[in-house]
Amino acid sequence: MTIYQGIPIIKYILFITYMRIVIQRVKEAYVRVGERTVGTIKGGMLILLGVAQEDTPDDVNYLISKVSELRIFDDEKGKMNRSIREAGGEFLVVSQFTLLGDCVKGRRPSFDRAADPHKAEELYNEFVKNLREQNFKVETGEFRAMMDVGLINDGPVTFVIDSNVK
Repeated sequence: MTIYQGIPIIKYILFITYMRIVIQRVKEAYVRVGERTVGTIKGGMLILLGVAQEDTPDDVNYLISKVSELRIFDDEKGKMNRSIREAGGEFLVVSQFTLLGDCVKGRRPSFDRAADPHKAEELYNEFVKNLREQNFKVETGEFRAMMDVGLINDGPVTFVIDSNVK
């Protein structure tokens, strides 16, 4: 039996996954589908977004609040003290179900915890819509497409945020 913060927990409960994002502060980023560029930004955040089975609009709202207010951009003293709005940055949001991959057993990842494509697309679109409603410039990838994502990471500065860690 596993003990977590003094509480006995069944081993597999620790692996319940919720919406996960990887944020990369970028000088520029783009996403291509085949030969076609479908999204490009000059500076801001590249967000890779993975949606899990258990996710709800509350998870979207939590992560929107986080990314829009997260102070990861340098101020005049070189300290991470400015939000994306204060820095005048843009978003490039790319769906990536592989963020929910489980590599604990065997050699082939399991994606059982990833949301079905219909639900994932619905919550992905809600995430993008909510950012746009806050007057951010938001570019996107193409849902369920094989994409080439390119970036110049600024720093590098990269963060992983799960919606269940509130």
